[in-house]
Amino acid sequence: MLRKLTYKTLFFYVVWLLFSQSYNVFHMTLGLVVALVVTYLNTEHGPSRLKDVRWLWVLLYIPWLLWRILMSGIHMTYLILHPRLPIDPKLIRYQTNLRDEAAIVLLGNSITLTPGTITAEVSSHEFIVHAMDDDSADDLVSRRMEQKIAGTFEVRT
Repeated sequence: MLRKLTYKTLFFYVVWLLFSQSYNVFHMTLGLVVALVVTYLNTEHGPSRLKDVRWLWVLLYIPWLLWRILMSGIHMTYLILHPRLPIDPKLIRYQTNLRDEAAIVLLGNSITLTPGTITAEVSSHEFIVHAMDDDSADDLVSRRMEQKIAGTFEVRT
């Protein structure tokens, strides 16, 4: 375990040195402190929850999300370039059935990554999402995005 922490700290320290390109005592000491803190924050402090993730579903979710990002980007381009600017912005309250914190975070980030929607607020199992129009919110309102994420974390919605 100590060897792993040492390698991880060394890695972060080298990255710091490469990006900062400052080799005086202050910056090198600061880099070491930052590397130690980042190593601590990136070390598991309890049982790993990654064993609950279905990795095949993750590999299927990522291309689906990238496709939705692309299609939403095209839709947003249409809205912006249309002479009448046919937007209909709205705030949507969305109750999720997801219980796993990582799944909830993934859902919030997926919403925000998709052009035309942004997660404005999350409290417990409720999201407030800003959407540019009904089509932008379709993956959310139809629960399609949540179902795909639930499959990734072995949770049924």
